[in-house]
Amino acid sequence: MTSADLPEAQGDEALADLTALKDLTALKGRIRARGLALGFDAIGFAGIDLAAAEAGLAAWLAAGFHGEMDYMSRHGATRARPAELVPGTASVITARMNYLAADPVAAERRLAEPGAAVVSLYAHGRDYHKVMRARLQKLATAIESEVGAHGYRVFTDSAPVMEVALAERSGIGWRGKHTLLLSREAGSFFFLGEIYTSLALPPDAPVDAHCGTCFACSTACPTGAITAPYRLDARRCISYLTIELEGAIPLEVRPLIGNRIYGCDDCQLACPWNKFAQRAAEPDFARVRHGLDDATLVELFGWTEDDFARRMEGSAIRRIGYAKWASNIAIALGNCRRSPDAAAAARATTALRARLGDPRPIVRDAVAWALAPD
Repeated sequence: MTSADLPEAQGDEALADLTALKDLTALKGRIRARGLALGFDAIGFAGIDLAAAEAGLAAWLAAGFHGEMDYMSRHGATRARPAELVPGTASVITARMNYLAADPVAAERRLAEPGAAVVSLYAHGRDYHKVMRARLQKLATAIESEVGAHGYRVFTDSAPVMEVALAERSGIGWRGKHTLLLSREAGSFFFLGEIYTSLALPPDAPVDAHCGTCFACSTACPTGAITAPYRLDARRCISYLTIELEGAIPLEVRPLIGNRIYGCDDCQLACPWNKFAQRAAEPDFARVRHGLDDATLVELFGWTEDDFARRMEGSAIRRIGYAKWASNIAIALGNCRRSPDAAAAARATTALRARLGDPRPIVRDAVAWALAPD
């Protein structure tokens, strides 16, 4: 049956629906173009049905894999229900922005240098929360200037949002076995952000997954945190231990942390798709701040609290606070002290002994562990 065969009213409705779809599709094209002009490396569009991801989230929480991140369980299913988080949400605009400033090959080499301070590559530039949120707001404002007032809210790792699930459904990548989003064109060294909108924009088609039989990410994980494909036990993840965990890092995993003092990139460094990773075009991410790609543990351990506050101004690292920062470095210095590099071990021992009486309990504990006899 064609539209000519329909009753007149039905034919008019079908024609109106088709016209509306064409208008929305054209609007998507303009939004995408505007997003790219604002510095995003990819823009996608997703629906709000995340029911398939909700069961996996519930199982992950039930297993306790979120550790002490109580906010994960506190918001529960809200993460998988965009319209509950922001009433009126009809679709989600997703965005991706590359953050790579330092050479990942050089970063991988530094893992073998006991005295080197290894900071996750995403934290080498400015705080992505501020940069991404401001850029998403500009995109939302541009949309509003064209279509008029509508409901929306912007996010970037700042609320109970299933970022990877939405990005996957919007076609800007697929979920890798390490649980991060992967792209054939850009690997995984990028930030994600979202605009929840009341505009019913047609979703993009998801892309196929391309991990195949590869298990490089789980093999590379120093602590075995990737317990199965697509399943991460945060309680063993070095990023969680050095950033999210407020208390002392458990004794049994301290030797496995090596010289990583803020985050961990091992699963990404091992991923074959990151040979396609793109350097950041955004100036706030393209420049390594304060020599964090070339700093030593002893150098950073010598920072005072004022030094930390001043130098980490505008950095995501500042969020963990000085005590956590210093305790992470003390643990790394303990691992350095036990390494075969005698010169580096001697420097580590001297630096640690200077802070045996640190007034901060978490730092004092880490120093005592680091100096304890083998």
